[in-house]
Amino acid sequence: MTSSSVVDKPPVRRVAVFGGTHGNELSGVFLVKHWQENGAEIQRTGMEVKPFLTNPRAVKKCTRYIDCDLNRVFDPDNLGRTVVEDIPYEVRRAQEINHIFGPKGSDDAYDLIFDLHNTTSNMGGTLILENSRDDFTIQMFHYIKNALAPERCPVLLIEHPSLKYATTRSVAKHPVGVEVGPQPQGVVRADILDKMRKIVKHGLDFVQLFNEGNEFPPCTIEVFKIMEKVDYPRNKNDEVIAIIHPKLQDQDWQPLNNGDPLFLTLDGEVIAYKGDCIVYPTFINEAAYYEKKQAFVKTVKMKLTAKHIRSSVLDQNTS
Repeated sequence: MTSSSVVDKPPVRRVAVFGGTHGNELSGVFLVKHWQENGAEIQRTGMEVKPFLTNPRAVKKCTRYIDCDLNRVFDPDNLGRTVVEDIPYEVRRAQEINHIFGPKGSDDAYDLIFDLHNTTSNMGGTLILENSRDDFTIQMFHYIKNALAPERCPVLLIEHPSLKYATTRSVAKHPVGVEVGPQPQGVVRADILDKMRKIVKHGLDFVQLFNEGNEFPPCTIEVFKIMEKVDYPRNKNDEVIAIIHPKLQDQDWQPLNNGDPLFLTLDGEVIAYKGDCIVYPTFINEAAYYEKKQAFVKTVKMKLTAKHIRSSVLDQNTS
């Protein structure tokens, strides 16, 4: 491969680590509070790394949110809303975060945000990708996956024509979701916290290597692309009438074939999956998603390839 094939990317100088976007997902809360007191572990040469507690009121109450989900309101309408007395707390907070770390979509926005989340689902240490054409982030995920091997580190691609997330991290040029489970809400597990901590460490190591001028040749990663959210079976009163089948429970990222059991009614009836292709469910039986009418999400496997990249900071030396 010739040097002309290398894509120059701007160096990544401003990085934030968000915790407490959901106030009862405690691994990120504990890590961010620790790093605010003692941040040596996350500092790297040549860049600023800012640990930040995104939803302090929800953290204080150990609840997911106060008025609405902070991780769904970073859209133009909410970010541009007039601040009046009865505006939801999280919308006001989103505007504050956008002011500090954005503005979203601008050259002034932070380069990279790691947003730390926990799930009650058996997803392991998952990385969430928002843009399938983000070569820098795909290269970072490739680096993190290799650093954690042989431990699995699935990548969930949430790019979708109609499912719009408007996440807290989307303020940054390169948004990175870190979703680690299983962990109950309001609980800290040492093994889950350690897994999250390692993901952040390897991500920051990658950024430092990139900023120092290391080239990263083309790479390919496997991702699970979100296709559709699946609700629980409900009665005419909109009440859930069937629960996740034992054979599906905890089987995140495992193939689901036509005829496999999905749900079980309290009368013992099995409701099976009907589909003409293999899908890979995740966020199975996530506690926070009952209110969102979501039993799991269906994904399909695909490959993404990132281009050969290097930091453009070296341009003057190589021209």
